[in-house]
Amino acid sequence: MQCFDKATMKQDSDAVNIPACFISSHEGFLGSIKNFIEDFVVTELDVSGEQVNAVAATQTADCASSYKNSDTRAECENDSLVSQDTDCGVDLALHSPESFDLALILGRSVNEELEQFVLTLRDEKPTKQELSLGSFADKHHRANVHRAVRQRFPFLMTVTIQPEIRVREDPDYRELLQLVTEDEAGDFFRFIDAKVQGSSYTFGPDDNKEHRTAVHHFLSRRFGKLVETKSFNDQGTTAISVRLRERGRPKKRSAEERKEEDVYTAFTLRKENLETLEAISYMAAALGILPSDFTYAGIKDKRAITYQSMVVKKVSPQRLHEKIAEFKKRGMGVSQIRSVSEPLRLGQLQGNHFDLVVRDLRPHGTVGTHSSAADTHARLAALVKEAVENVKARGFVNYYGPQRFGSGHSVQSDRVGLALLKEDMVSAVHLFFTPEEGDDPQSYAKRHFLQTNNAKESLALMPLSKARERLMLRALNRYGTGPDGCAQAWLNLPHSMRIFYPHAYCSRVWNEAAAHRLATLGHSVRRGDLVCMQEGQNKQEDTGETSLAQIHVVTDQEEQEGIYSLGQVLLPMPGNNVKYPENTMGTWYRERLARDGLDNCRFRVNSLKLNLPGCYRPLLASPRSLHCQLQRATSGEGAGEVTGERKQDRDSLALTLNFDLDSSCYATICLREIMKCDA
Repeated sequence: MQCFDKATMKQDSDAVNIPACFISSHEGFLGSIKNFIEDFVVTELDVSGEQVNAVAATQTADCASSYKNSDTRAECENDSLVSQDTDCGVDLALHSPESFDLALILGRSVNEELEQFVLTLRDEKPTKQELSLGSFADKHHRANVHRAVRQRFPFLMTVTIQPEIRVREDPDYRELLQLVTEDEAGDFFRFIDAKVQGSSYTFGPDDNKEHRTAVHHFLSRRFGKLVETKSFNDQGTTAISVRLRERGRPKKRSAEERKEEDVYTAFTLRKENLETLEAISYMAAALGILPSDFTYAGIKDKRAITYQSMVVKKVSPQRLHEKIAEFKKRGMGVSQIRSVSEPLRLGQLQGNHFDLVVRDLRPHGTVGTHSSAADTHARLAALVKEAVENVKARGFVNYYGPQRFGSGHSVQSDRVGLALLKEDMVSAVHLFFTPEEGDDPQSYAKRHFLQTNNAKESLALMPLSKARERLMLRALNRYGTGPDGCAQAWLNLPHSMRIFYPHAYCSRVWNEAAAHRLATLGHSVRRGDLVCMQEGQNKQEDTGETSLAQIHVVTDQEEQEGIYSLGQVLLPMPGNNVKYPENTMGTWYRERLARDGLDNCRFRVNSLKLNLPGCYRPLLASPRSLHCQLQRATSGEGAGEVTGERKQDRDSLALTLNFDLDSSCYATICLREIMKCDA
């Protein structure tokens, strides 16, 4: 094992949360990666271990004949899309009511007109003003415009004069607003619009019987066919509860329309230099649906070519085929389109296959001035062989990679997560909006918000592709920038986005724990370590950590007899439902959390509906099917470098690596162990 001071590592802020501690003692070498987009290719492995871009062509051909025959959908289902139950608290990206991005659905100019129209409705007098949102030939697009506008602005009503959609103030909303608070009126109208069978809505406590009677009368008069109401007493306070009637669906929703809601189309997405969520936003806008209608097994790198499985709801294979050319203009390719019966789940994959190229190879330290190119190449070949053999045999420390902490240089996501765990919502928002150096549009908008506290102006400056930032700014504009407004801004993000930040903090602690464990207790399994007793362990969604495996505490006798190997050792992710090691590592965890003010943390943020039960992650990981090849760089390489700091010598060597990793294991960390530096 080697543990180096960070000063010996390449100073890269992406690696600030990755301790410089290795499992093998080989020398390694220097090089650069991601010089070209083709240098980093990630291909998802489905639950059967097959690469998702290598499905048999016959399957696609068979499915092509089923586009117009829904009865044949079952014949085209991919076995890799079988639903799996999971246990740790990351849910699908189901959007909260205010997370609809109307700028994507309507277009920026129309959305700005709508925002301006809304401002004119804020005075106390009713108005019959209308605004046209334009014409929408596609009925699916029209349906989503209706849904998104009503959920975003519940005080508006939408009317279709085919194919045009117009909006105006809803008089029922203004009448209800005379009886209840603005938040209650908005939430009630969203509840009515969603029409989730079996759901209910409860107004705030109301001990005034006359006032309750007035609310009952209004609801019965305006919505009596849809809902039924009752007053109930709970611990001394009385409130009105509203429940959808069993047959509360509007009659205009035909059986055919309900059937369309259950259409699922699977496909393989190829993207270049795009975040997964960014790609989904583009596709949703083009298809006239919401981003939450897409499901996927995992998030993939931005700075790479990636292939991953996706399933989209309410879109037929035929419609998806029609958009292929439009997607291509955005750097996305869609293939292997087929009907399936259900969505994907996060974590519903076996892992990822990587095809990497490391360029401009050179030894650590200086090369003698009298060394010939042949000598240097021979030395590099020996260094590469030793490094690859070591990692094949011993694996690598299973650190979370830099992607886990976000790509920003100024503020890492783990610091935002720490502020959320301490329930300091204002600090968390300010950290979230800390800009990068430079004057790119995103940083300029963030800087403007921090300097002026003006969310509306910052929203106008924020690029449309920055979905998270725009969702936050909309809520801050509506609710204010105080503690309550900042809490609402975080609630405006989908749960899977909100919980990313506390998870990033816990990942940082895990990385530090792994380095401390190796530095202080070495390579042997020690008394008090936690080990997994079974091979087929259940794993948390999207993380690969053991969550339900039988956890065993190593005894003195087991340590002396060497029953367990280092590869079986688990370290816990901090949470409210984990066992900590019963040796010095347990003390380390307690002291580490106390240092950040989390000694009494329950790892729950009730105001944001966040719960972190914690789970267990193997200390080591190993690549499978690892192959490498050294080759001389051609004269054309290096001329078009995108990220490299050095010009590539015509005589330099390049290393090609191909391997598989389990889900939640990072290729950059495996490569770091091989090279003994940050590539």
